[in-house]
Amino acid sequence: MRHLSLVESDFEELEKKTLPRFPFCYLTFKHQSGDQVFEVKDISFSGMQLGLKSGGHDFNKDDQIAGNLQWVDRNISIAGNVKWTTDNRLGVEFSSSNQTRSEMSSFLEVSSITKLLKPLHKIDHDIDTPSNLKTWLRADGPFEVFTWQHNDGEFARFQILMMENFVEWEDGKGLKTARVISKRDIDTPLMTEDEIVFKIDAGLDSDKIDMAKNLLKGLSSDQLSESIKEFILIKLG
Repeated sequence: MRHLSLVESDFEELEKKTLPRFPFCYLTFKHQSGDQVFEVKDISFSGMQLGLKSGGHDFNKDDQIAGNLQWVDRNISIAGNVKWTTDNRLGVEFSSSNQTRSEMSSFLEVSSITKLLKPLHKIDHDIDTPSNLKTWLRADGPFEVFTWQHNDGEFARFQILMMENFVEWEDGKGLKTARVISKRDIDTPLMTEDEIVFKIDAGLDSDKIDMAKNLLKGLSSDQLSESIKEFILIKLG
């Protein structure tokens, strides 16, 4: 994994990281017209970022949008407002209705997400990954757990990405929490990667840590070995 640049100011501390990106997305949004199906690049309780692999869309800022979110065997209707657009992407803010908030809380409930985390380190998807990446669990959203190793096989760091929430422990540096500010694709001929900018929390965010713990505790040994899970939970406190 590349060394990461650090940007500091009087008001915030931003950190840029490069992480592997799984090239397939199974969380989709189908517009109510039925004409287009978008990949859900990112999602949170308040909104989502949609993308098309090819072609463009006709949405403009402030347009209303409605359709169905589909994730494996789960499907819910959702409506919102377009906040920004590019040629093949758009950001959507969900309706603020109590029904929408309740449905999204259920749709993105951590215990349900845990069951969807796939151990990519055990599955041959014919994708190149960094040589020091030890384990990689992923569910769309994104929800991801990375563990990295030193050359001698000992733990170097782990990173847990839960929508816009981020928790990282690094050998010799300890634990930190952060929020995702931006993300962009930086694919190369040898690697499919995301460049992510995080805003580092001034202190550890207990809500992010608790969310990470709950995500880990629900994992089976088929997803992640008990020894690695125990190590991460100890470091999370």
